[in-house]
Amino acid sequence: MEPGEGPGTLDLHGDEEIIEVVELGPPGPDDLAEEMEDVDFEDEGAEEPDAETWESEDDEGVEDGMEAQDDSEVTFSLHSASVFCVSLDPKTNTLAVTGGEDDKAFVWRVSDGELLFECSGHKDSVTCAGFSHDSVFVATGDMSGLIKVWRVDAKEEVWSFEVGDLEWMEWHPQAHVLLAGTADGNTWMWKIPSGDCKTFQGPACPATCGRILPDGKRAVVGYEDGTMRIWDLKQGTSLHVLKGQDGHQDPLTCVASNQDGSLIMTGSVDCHAKLVNSTTGKVVCVFKMESVTPKAPISEGEEAESNSVESLGFCNVMPLAAVGYLDGTLAIYDLSTQSLRHKCQHESGIVQLLWEESSAVVYTCSLDGAVRLWDARSGKMISEYRGHSAEILDFAVNKDASIVVTTSGDHQAKVFCVQRPDR
Repeated sequence: MEPGEGPGTLDLHGDEEIIEVVELGPPGPDDLAEEMEDVDFEDEGAEEPDAETWESEDDEGVEDGMEAQDDSEVTFSLHSASVFCVSLDPKTNTLAVTGGEDDKAFVWRVSDGELLFECSGHKDSVTCAGFSHDSVFVATGDMSGLIKVWRVDAKEEVWSFEVGDLEWMEWHPQAHVLLAGTADGNTWMWKIPSGDCKTFQGPACPATCGRILPDGKRAVVGYEDGTMRIWDLKQGTSLHVLKGQDGHQDPLTCVASNQDGSLIMTGSVDCHAKLVNSTTGKVVCVFKMESVTPKAPISEGEEAESNSVESLGFCNVMPLAAVGYLDGTLAIYDLSTQSLRHKCQHESGIVQLLWEESSAVVYTCSLDGAVRLWDARSGKMISEYRGHSAEILDFAVNKDASIVVTTSGDHQAKVFCVQRPDR
């Protein structure tokens, strides 16, 4: 096999190598909050393009009889359509916020599914929802670009803003600052609740994914044209742009960073995951996965099975990264040798993956409606949890990895207690 061919191969770029990073400890909350205080925000208006009609795919990947087994402890059933997103409150992990195709978002208790309050007033599918770092605020965003922020203890709306069609939204890790990417290529940043605003102008195509880096001073944003930019949040300038050979050939689907922010990983529809040094902006290596070959000859009018990177993330306790693909492959890569360590196969496409905070265990949710736990050291599945009668669309894991909260096309959110023999 030639170098650079076959599954799990990679390209090395120049003399780049991964150097062990000595952690000096992240800046404290006060430092980062002060940094964000120095940012010059200007009030900027937003033009709202015509909202496009949105069609849902009916129960893709759903198997007959899936609903027969229910391992969940709690079921939240106030949504009347597919539930697209879920987040847990970071401070106590006792509250969840879910958003759905019914144009609704709810904040509810994880312990018993009791509703705390409804985030009302959305006019399109709620696709983004999350709590601020201290759980004081919760933000909900719909596809048309209406973003609302609620004060959790008062259960009241404190701020709202309308942008173009919303692609993603994320809270700053240490400050009441909200970042969002839109279909016109802009990335927006607001102070909450004052609403002071700043925009970062990308190429004239959707800003498909984004992540604030752990230092709280930079953000990485991926775009539909295959480019990736690292932005200085304070200055509003682009520190690095990856495009052409360094970028991706197809739209970016996801970005992640390791715990100290020294490495970024980008995933794309082109089936490649790229490891990038966030300081230099250089590509360290490229992890490639071959597309699945169609099992039968393609008749006229049919499309070949496609594959893409759907989710990725870094392990905090070992030099490992996980990449989840639409064809159901979970690939565990060893960062120290820049090679494929394990391939864990799912029967259906992986929607999302998450690592446990303090172990080498990775969680996946997939179109077959199951949550699975994998030991990244051995590549073996630890356990599997079922309960949904349709595909899982999003999930969250609490800090001590004792519960998983899932949302699904079956209009429900569920809470699973994760029992692990090695704990």
